[in-house]
Amino acid sequence: MNDPLIALREYAKLAPWNIRDLAALSGGILDASGVTPINAAAQSRPSDRTIRFYVTRHLMSPPDGRGTAATYGYRHLLQLLAIKLRQMEGATLTAITRELAEAPGDVLEKRVASALGSIPAPEQLEFHSRAAPRGRVARVFANRRARAESPPERRGGDEPAALEPGAWYRMGIGDGAEIVLRYDHPAARTAQLRQHVADAVARVLRESAVEQGER
Repeated sequence: MNDPLIALREYAKLAPWNIRDLAALSGGILDASGVTPINAAAQSRPSDRTIRFYVTRHLMSPPDGRGTAATYGYRHLLQLLAIKLRQMEGATLTAITRELAEAPGDVLEKRVASALGSIPAPEQLEFHSRAAPRGRVARVFANRRARAESPPERRGGDEPAALEPGAWYRMGIGDGAEIVLRYDHPAARTAQLRQHVADAVARVLRESAVEQGER
């Protein structure tokens, strides 16, 4: 994905996370971004202890639930990424606390996306073996990778029983051409709509080929 804001929002679909998976996910995103820290002492990969410290210092919102049942959402991911990015730039925790308090969710999201630059889609994110997500999140990542490598194809008028977030429909529209539609796109809601889009695109391609031949 070229738009970092769109790519970042794809990760929101994977929430909620436990503290370990939140640390792994944020570390993977920061590593993939290729951001070079100005402050050499700043560690890009947060730990469980780091997150708890940030919550205690009110840099991050408290999680939902307590103890091992505590979960973290997209807002927590944005906060954690923002903190680590600003630390890598050399900002103090006092300054970061003030900045986060003054930044509503949409502003924080845009700041993080802008600072990260280009980041991969979830199914393309790589993790260090010791810092990879586990359990439900690991299964979701595996499913997304499988869908990306083998997108669901439309066969006749049948509808897939269920699609994981991030799945795509692939439809051939002629020799050497096909279109893909993400499962949640308005034009992909029914087989009839998808076929209508495929027919329309195929018609445009045919007309373009005729025009090229007449020149």
